[in-house]
Amino acid sequence: MDGKAFKKAVETLVKEKGIDEEYIYEAMELALTSAYKKNYHSLSNVRVDINRENGDIHIYSFKTVVFDDEWEKEEGKYELETFTDEDGNEYEEEVEFVYDDRIHITLKDAEKIVPGIKIGETIEEEVTPKDFGRVAASTAKQVVVQKIREAERNLINEEFADKQDEMATGLVAMEDVRNYYIDLGRAQGILPKSEIIPGEEIKMGSTIKVYICKVDNNSKGPLILLSRTHFGFVKRLFELEIPEINEGIILVHSVARDAGNRTKIAVYSENPSVDPVGACIGERGSRINRIIDELNGEKIDIIPYSNDDSKFIENALSPAKNLKVFITDDKKKEAMVIVDNENLSLAIGKKGFNVRLAARLTRFKIDVKTYEQATEAGIHIVE
Repeated sequence: MDGKAFKKAVETLVKEKGIDEEYIYEAMELALTSAYKKNYHSLSNVRVDINRENGDIHIYSFKTVVFDDEWEKEEGKYELETFTDEDGNEYEEEVEFVYDDRIHITLKDAEKIVPGIKIGETIEEEVTPKDFGRVAASTAKQVVVQKIREAERNLINEEFADKQDEMATGLVAMEDVRNYYIDLGRAQGILPKSEIIPGEEIKMGSTIKVYICKVDNNSKGPLILLSRTHFGFVKRLFELEIPEINEGIILVHSVARDAGNRTKIAVYSENPSVDPVGACIGERGSRINRIIDELNGEKIDIIPYSNDDSKFIENALSPAKNLKVFITDDKKKEAMVIVDNENLSLAIGKKGFNVRLAARLTRFKIDVKTYEQATEAGIHIVE
């Protein structure tokens, strides 16, 4: 294996993949150690060194200095080794030490090579075979590729780990029966077809906004799960389109969404001079219309948040009006809403969507009744 060619290959990997150079060298040294042991039937006392300057590869076999004199090899030596019993308790036991001249050397012989060497130290000699370049190239390739993939996965995971629950923009790269695959730059995210807005058309090659709802690094590689139906997608769109939200002048209290149908978002501002609802709508609806277009025409109710639970519930049941709200159990978060016949269908909404979204937005269980139903239940309402 030519050192210059190897060095150039490493530099290319570092440049194209963004992988740490030292990580590649360490992975290669590990791979070449395995290759040498496998092809030359070596014991474990082998060290591979790759010169970082020129890419040259050298293999060293090392022996440990164990005895003072030659005769001690024949006498038999014992040393203490630690073992663990079935109950997890550690104990020491004498084990006979077997001298092997392939991995051991006496102090007397070692001093002839390295004067002043001591017992326990190692002495090395280069054992690089002439034909090792061919063996290394064929054997180590698979291991190195694996290490490079691991490094790429780690880099991707590090890049996207802190982007969970954030917005991203990507290119629609592929499609199968269940998913769209979105190119996010360094990584590819999965957008299940169950997570697209009902009725919207996703075109190959188009650029779309997505919400990163899960980032996981498993054995198959980084999993980046995307969504366009998640309520967090709407929250991030508001942050993107409404500067006051991005700057913290207007705050989002909560979001409840039935994708493709309706979203309710509760906003407020600690600055009394700021109209949070008006700011979100924009002049002639310019801001909210951009969000509605991104959501494929989904209806959006912008609700003024109130720390008065009754008022907040009343606001959340918009577009219904003339409501009477009673908190029936503050601890269990239960409320009763009395409404006239004219506003009953608006309060409940088609298939109950409006009241369900209001309940999720306020985190209250909401029971809607007409005045007649309240009277029948023994509830007397003073108008």
